Amino acid sequence: MSLLFHDRIDAGRQLAARLARYAHGSGVLVLGLPRGGIPVAYEVARALDVPLDVFVVRKLGVPGHEELAMGAIASGNAQILNDDVIRQLHIPQSTVDQVAARERAELVRCERAYRLKRSAMDVANRIVILVDDGLATGASMRAAVLAVKQMGPAGVVIAVPVAAAETCELMRRFVDEVICVYMPESFQAVGLWYEDFEQTSDEEVRRLLIASRARER
Repeated sequence: MSLLFHDRIDAGRQLAARLARYAHGSGVLVLGLPRGGIPVAYEVARALDVPLDVFVVRKLGVPGHEELAMGAIASGNAQILNDDVIRQLHIPQSTVDQVAARERAELVRCERAYRLKRSAMDVANRIVILVDDGLATGASMRAAVLAVKQMGPAGVVIAVPVAAAETCELMRRFVDEVICVYMPESFQAVGLWYEDFEQTSDEEVRRLLIASRARER
């Protein structure tokens, strides 16, 4: 197995090359999913010369196995549940509700921490490009798509550097276009395809959002 990307900056630049037709579009907006999607989205927005904003999504992890998603929530009260996981693991509704409540509180905290009192950009009648550092199950991205669609965009595009092939195919049902730079045959996990996959900090997210706003001005 050969690594595809040095880091998220490299991944963002490779992804931006696949999105060149959206460059300088007055009605285009890039939304990055924090935290790891923001460095990728920053490079995409900079290369395309379009605005960048953050779109907060929280995975609903199975208690005791938090890396396994039983669903996800996003800004705007959007929620997606993985009924297969919930049914197979016999997870009671009360547990789902408890995890969702906890993650909703964290979502609100993240919104405040990242935006620094700035309001979210309006997505109505714009082409929205949703960016993350990769897609495994796609639960978080599906929640983001559901929420964004409720806001009246002109179109929705999912753009990621690397993804499981079956997840990319699934996502095509929900949006206008899916851009996956690489779809390895044996995917396993997003981080395996990066040389440097260090966790992105809240401070890094804020720094990149501030830098993007300054560039737009």
